[in-house]
Amino acid sequence: MRSTVRVGAVSHIGMRRRNNQDSYASLVAEGRTSWERFGHLFVVADGMGAHAAGELASRLAVDLIPHHYNKQNQERAIDNLHRAMIEANNEIFRRGQANLEFRNMGTTTSVLAILPEGAICAHVGDSRIYFLRGNQFEQLTFDHSLVWEMQLANGQSNEQIDLGMIPKNVITRSLGPNASVLIDLEGPFPVRVGDKFLLCSDGLSGQLTDVEIGVLTKLLSPAMASQAMVDLANLRGGPDNITVIIVEVLEASISTQSKGFTPRASFADKSNPFPVGIGIAVAIAVLAAFIFYTVGHIALAISAISLGLIALAIAGIRYGILHQPNSQIKDRYGRAPYRRYTCDADATMVERLAGTFQALQEAMTEKNLSEPNDELGEMRKLGELNASQKKYSEAICNYSEAMVKAMQLLRTGKK
Repeated sequence: MRSTVRVGAVSHIGMRRRNNQDSYASLVAEGRTSWERFGHLFVVADGMGAHAAGELASRLAVDLIPHHYNKQNQERAIDNLHRAMIEANNEIFRRGQANLEFRNMGTTTSVLAILPEGAICAHVGDSRIYFLRGNQFEQLTFDHSLVWEMQLANGQSNEQIDLGMIPKNVITRSLGPNASVLIDLEGPFPVRVGDKFLLCSDGLSGQLTDVEIGVLTKLLSPAMASQAMVDLANLRGGPDNITVIIVEVLEASISTQSKGFTPRASFADKSNPFPVGIGIAVAIAVLAAFIFYTVGHIALAISAISLGLIALAIAGIRYGILHQPNSQIKDRYGRAPYRRYTCDADATMVERLAGTFQALQEAMTEKNLSEPNDELGEMRKLGELNASQKKYSEAICNYSEAMVKAMQLLRTGKK
């Protein structure tokens, strides 16, 4: 079954972090029987917490979820995956409560399983799962972040977000901090030969645009695309850990042959009736408003309390959506895709890559790692030629491959 998919996976500490709190797992079924029962399973987790807590939380997630998933005996794989996520949350929470240094540790977690009935996703946090078919690139997961929740509830514009009016790094849901958690389930999605899936932490999606991610996924092999994206994120500052897995479907033997089962409605762990993360955000906003009011900053106090009220409204809306009786939700899991893009290679993307590569060559020259007429120079010339002929896809491939080679030279310090 290993020949049925091609996988590329890279995890990097980034440029500003002391340790890598991301973890991932890529588990391709060994045989047909195993695939028919469990499918190919892929997990990306981004840990949160002081000291080594985030690293521990993410590692527990990628270890525990496959373990519990393979132990479940429910009829439907998506039920087994949901239960595995709940069991992982229970263990991460227990470990956090047992050690003061790990208290409130958590992790975002996105899981993809490719099965006979199609691809299914289980998700908590703002790590993402994307799907590429042909020229269409779709985000299959909803970011559990304050930004996305406020956009859903209050129609906040991208301009307001870009101006910093809404903090981008506030997560409203994760595995571990609380005794129970709401799990998003998506799918199943029919699978065809040539389809590609991408899982990533926000260290990637925060530095590359969705279209850039889609174009590189489409044009490059999974291994080259994953490395090129991580290198590009680092060249743009690399403020966070970066993890990406890309899965390409190669054989018709794992394509979806029929509609498979009829999915039931989305469900969640009912023991968590209210989004705790948003509740914490409301409490922080109220405290900030009180402090601002006390010191005489009335305008800031009003802004803080307004954000708190908005967050409270979001919590109410999300609670209402996620706790509807099953009969009120259409006969399917989730509402994906949440965003959709057309992945066209264009001159703008070529120019950005060319500029990045130019800066790389200058850095290499300073370290005496590159001569003007070396292999990288030839790759640059080929990229320039293709760009001048408006062969943008070819030019993007040229510059991406040259960038990966140059970054490897810089890391190793060898000519």
